[in-house]
Amino acid sequence: MGKITSIEYFRVLPRWLFVKVTDENGNFGWGESTLEGHTEAVEGSLDELIVRFVGYEADDIEHIWQTAWRLGFYRGGAVFMSAISGIDIALWDLKARKLNVSIHSLLGGKVRNKIQVYAWIGGDRPKDVVAQAKVRIAQGFKCIKMNATADLGWLDSPVILQESVERLKAVKALGVDVGLDFHGRVHKPMAKQLAKALEPHQPLFIEEPLLSEHLEAIKHFSTNCNTPIALGERLYNRWDVKPFLESAAIDILQPDISHVGGISEIRRIAAMAEAYDVGIAPHCPLGPIALAASMQVALAMPNFVIQEMSLGMHYNSMNSSTYDLCNYLKDPTVFNVKEGYVAALKGPGLGIEIDEVEVRKVSKDCKAWRCLEFHGLDGEVREW
Repeated sequence: MGKITSIEYFRVLPRWLFVKVTDENGNFGWGESTLEGHTEAVEGSLDELIVRFVGYEADDIEHIWQTAWRLGFYRGGAVFMSAISGIDIALWDLKARKLNVSIHSLLGGKVRNKIQVYAWIGGDRPKDVVAQAKVRIAQGFKCIKMNATADLGWLDSPVILQESVERLKAVKALGVDVGLDFHGRVHKPMAKQLAKALEPHQPLFIEEPLLSEHLEAIKHFSTNCNTPIALGERLYNRWDVKPFLESAAIDILQPDISHVGGISEIRRIAAMAEAYDVGIAPHCPLGPIALAASMQVALAMPNFVIQEMSLGMHYNSMNSSTYDLCNYLKDPTVFNVKEGYVAALKGPGLGIEIDEVEVRKVSKDCKAWRCLEFHGLDGEVREW
């Protein structure tokens, strides 16, 4: 046993927020509380939790999670759950490191030996996706994801939809599977047209065809769509997820381990989804700690489907200095992609070693990343 003596957080490039928990015996663990575009808000929530949890037993992970959830009175939401996530992941890492075992061994052991992965192409305004897809293929990927469209008006020209179809056809012709992210930027009048146009070309899935707050519309949409429907990055706990499972509106659930309450909560969500025959494809356009944590859970998850990773992602640059997925790792080879898979992480805890010297150096005077802004020709705000 060992009481928590410090909980620190580090704002680092390109847009990530790392957490380190240390106990009185010198044991430590790393977590990630990244919430893209809302760094300062999460830091404020972490400040509140730090005051509460210094002095708690680091081994009592579930007690700490329940205390954060229940004794705060106000529950859920992206900011609060992201703060809990970073601490929770770090506590799992600390405990497993102390025992010299991997986190997945504490979750019941492996059900697979490697993790299927995909990577992004296309960015926010898709254009030369074929060239980008070829780069991903050279890196070892067999599956990619790209934005289905650029930003759209509520009811936009149908001509734009044909451009989406042509991009999908061009990338699939290279021999890879393609997931298409509607990103919540496609509203109902356009979404049903786009899904129908894409269906003959068999995308692997369509993601966030409508915003998650429109459960009734997503349920109706799903009855007229044969392509698998995925969503979940904007659902923040098992109670948010429950109505989507009960409505049979989705096929693939995409909880984000850094938004949803960490390892403790994502494993509960995965068990719920399994009971509804829904697969899990963890959302993770984030840093190496979030990816390692997602992979640890995926190794022990029966209904795991595929893992997102941010290697070479378009957001991974800021202030003209590139910071990519492996910059803060002592051994970047742990995330090597081979034939569309990453091998099971074998080291203790998360299975990665964070370069703390680099983290502390970059965190000094690091500015928070801002969400991008998109506007229509008339000045209207459009979905990111």
